Amino acid sequence: MNRTAGIYGAIRAKTLAPNLNVVVIEKGKPLAKVKISGGGRCNVTNGHCADNTILAEQYPRGSKEFRGSFFNVHGPSDTMSWFSDHGVELKTEEDGRVFPVSDNSSSIVDCLLNEARQRGVKLQTGKSVTSASTSAGGKFTLKIEKRTIDYVEFIEADYLLIASGSNQQGYNLANQLGHSIIKPVPSLFTFKIDDKPLTELSGITFPKVKASLKLEPLQKNIPELTQVGPMLVTHWGLSGPVVLRLSAWGARDLFSSEYKGTLLVDFSPDVHSEDLKSLLSQHKKKFPQKVVGSYPPELGLVKRFWKYLLNREGIDEDILWASISNNALMSVAALLKQCSFIVKGKGQFKDEFVTAGGVPLSEISLKTMESRIKPRLFFAGEVLNVDGVTGGFNFQNAWSGGYIAGTSIGKIAATSAPSLIEQAM
Repeated sequence: MNRTAGIYGAIRAKTLAPNLNVVVIEKGKPLAKVKISGGGRCNVTNGHCADNTILAEQYPRGSKEFRGSFFNVHGPSDTMSWFSDHGVELKTEEDGRVFPVSDNSSSIVDCLLNEARQRGVKLQTGKSVTSASTSAGGKFTLKIEKRTIDYVEFIEADYLLIASGSNQQGYNLANQLGHSIIKPVPSLFTFKIDDKPLTELSGITFPKVKASLKLEPLQKNIPELTQVGPMLVTHWGLSGPVVLRLSAWGARDLFSSEYKGTLLVDFSPDVHSEDLKSLLSQHKKKFPQKVVGSYPPELGLVKRFWKYLLNREGIDEDILWASISNNALMSVAALLKQCSFIVKGKGQFKDEFVTAGGVPLSEISLKTMESRIKPRLFFAGEVLNVDGVTGGFNFQNAWSGGYIAGTSIGKIAATSAPSLIEQAM
């Protein structure tokens, strides 16, 4: 995804230093991941985090570091202004996600590529940077190869911005230039639940649940492993914002536990358990001659899910409310407040493939995005050990990092002789 950081950074550098020779090297089609993101709509950023501290909290890796100046330099409102100023109309949806009004990611892709061309950024596709080293004079020597034919060339660059997303090639280059890599593991995925009656309810959504993830080897209490929000039943288990956020915050621990654990779900997070019990008791008194397949509408549950709960408690849906014991009622209330599901593995999340891992943030300066190890080497986007929850946050990391890196390079280059910036993709 975060090859967007490269293009955005290239445009910014060229804007500040028009004489700078800026070349973007891309193995595949430029911005291909932007094209398919957000179901083909492209979730540009998130418009509901005006406070940068709240914004920083949306990054399981990066939450502490991003509390500083990172988003002050170029935050969501700056990103939105940038696209608006370049002719892309945006809209903010109820949950804060920002999309182009066209609902088509091509609006974003075309805008970036047109701006890059107009500024004079050179795009070289079908090539990749396979190795990088520095010469005695501090310049970068890059080995470029083509995928399809036997082709090798070596070029020199004064500045190098690695914005390769979660591509192994980018990690290799960072490594060759003296950086360490935190092993990448998947983030943002759905949970596979081994429960046939549940998966038969595929498509049912819950507007608000409170879900907690319990992992066997994990003794410490991590507040972020409890999340509140919408949840969705799928053909293989559970998904929705709550599950995706849990997968992101628990990414490393889930990897260690081989994606096995227990998910505890409260289906009535706004109702106290005692109130829930009395609600069911009152319903029993009021409708003794009705079958238990009918239930208090205040629960806000889909009928098929209510039947699933009865089934889990071994209660026949055709018996009358009068026949149900108080103990059985209490059990249903308890299940609504804490329903456990066994997580057996991870599913995919079609809109985003995000990883936790990459170049440690301690090895770069977030004020400039420059390496603390190698001068004039810059990083931006997902090549760094940064990942956000779903909702436009991973793109915002790319825009912010790309803008800061581009600004840093552009400012240095504008005051020195024309040089070359290479963006390894």
